[in-house]
Amino acid sequence: MTNNNSLTPEEVAEILKIKKHTVYQLVKRGDLPAFRIGRKLRINPQDVERYRQMGNPATAATSYSSSHHNINNLISDLEPRTDKSDLIICGLDPILDILAKQVENSPVPIRVYRKHVGSFAGLIALYQEQVDVAAAHLLDADTEQYNAPYIRRLMPGIPAVIIHLAQRQQGFYVAEGNPRNINNWNDLTADEVRFINREPGCGTRVLLDEKLRKLGIDNRLINGYNQVVTSHLAVASTVARGIADVGLGIQKAALQVRGIDFIPLQLEPYELVIRKDDLARPAIQRVIEVVNSTAFKNEVQGLGDYDLSKIGQITEVL
Repeated sequence: MTNNNSLTPEEVAEILKIKKHTVYQLVKRGDLPAFRIGRKLRINPQDVERYRQMGNPATAATSYSSSHHNINNLISDLEPRTDKSDLIICGLDPILDILAKQVENSPVPIRVYRKHVGSFAGLIALYQEQVDVAAAHLLDADTEQYNAPYIRRLMPGIPAVIIHLAQRQQGFYVAEGNPRNINNWNDLTADEVRFINREPGCGTRVLLDEKLRKLGIDNRLINGYNQVVTSHLAVASTVARGIADVGLGIQKAALQVRGIDFIPLQLEPYELVIRKDDLARPAIQRVIEVVNSTAFKNEVQGLGDYDLSKIGQITEVL
């Protein structure tokens, strides 16, 4: 172990009984948080233990083409991509899978890949030119604006455009009947309430942290704040199984898990972010065409619980 108590990929591989290459894959997919000291990758022991306790929830980043190329062969740890003939879409919501499939079904073949990481990591990857499209739903509580303030911070000097996809309802998952009577952010600090959180960097975690900051609520008062899972469904399932009393996530997941109720709190936009300089690329033009197509809207509406009234609207961020 290194002097600052962080772990090298080799040490993590030994602890988890996996190959070192697999550790790098977990980091790239956002399943295992990591940071750099110079050019060296390091992982906190607490994050390794959290991952081990959760089991292996990771799903490989996949290509929708028949060739089944792995995205990890396309994205370097340190260097931006130079070949932009393919398209990499970054984000977690299932509507991005629909988008990827329909973009790939283009008259001109476009190979589309998905990278499953949260909004914060997605914008950083876009800034580093490691992906082409990043989905985001990041609230800035001071301005009550979504996404644009973070684009300016995380992509300094890079003009970008935002393409609106949908609006989603964020809220609390609670046990059926809401026995703990959890209805607002302050209720999370009650002694008897057990919370299950999302991973740092995803939009849902940013929503929570921004609301706590704005309301002056100390996260140390929340029992379970440091207990983390990596999807809306995992949060809802944790509440349904009685392991936690409350978690935060989107309404759709609440409808997929039995034994829980949903307390709506925040209507949020779910949007695509693209570098302005990439707008003329045929693959990006195809993305815009698909987003505005009737076929895409119909398939997303089939999932339910998405407001598509502003779909396709474009905003420029300078």
